[in-house]
Amino acid sequence: MTPAAKPRKGGPATRAAARLGAVQALYQMDLAGTDVGETLAQFASRALGEDFDGGQCGTADYKLLRDVVDGTVREQATIDPIVDKLLDKDWPLHRLDATVRAILRAGAYEIMFRAATPAKVAITEYVAVADAFYGAEEPRFVNGVLNALARQRRAHEFAP
Repeated sequence: MTPAAKPRKGGPATRAAARLGAVQALYQMDLAGTDVGETLAQFASRALGEDFDGGQCGTADYKLLRDVVDGTVREQATIDPIVDKLLDKDWPLHRLDATVRAILRAGAYEIMFRAATPAKVAITEYVAVADAFYGAEEPRFVNGVLNALARQRRAHEFAP
């Protein structure tokens, strides 16, 4: 790779990898019951790899990954009821697939608590994460839920 072709530190690709890694970490914590510190330590050691199937998430902005994971866990008691209100009453958040749940929580965290991230960017990034795991249905679902949340929480970003 030539120097000009190297990803910029903190560039879009490293942030996308961080979001993918954050979703993987949240998923792991949800299913395995591991704590934040242990999970982040595992992800720190593999945040620079390209082997997705081996658990690596590409060259990641580890600071963003850590912020999304820490923040999502810290704010989960606030996030979950708000996301639940956007879902069908017969399919609350706890009934969704664990990966979809992790994607929605991470996306909701960024929309609700990371004002520096434009809502449309957060939506696009987490739909892309859903695309990495699923066919068309789940990414459309993630888009619908995060778009509804963003329009409630950041209506000014959607004004004409």
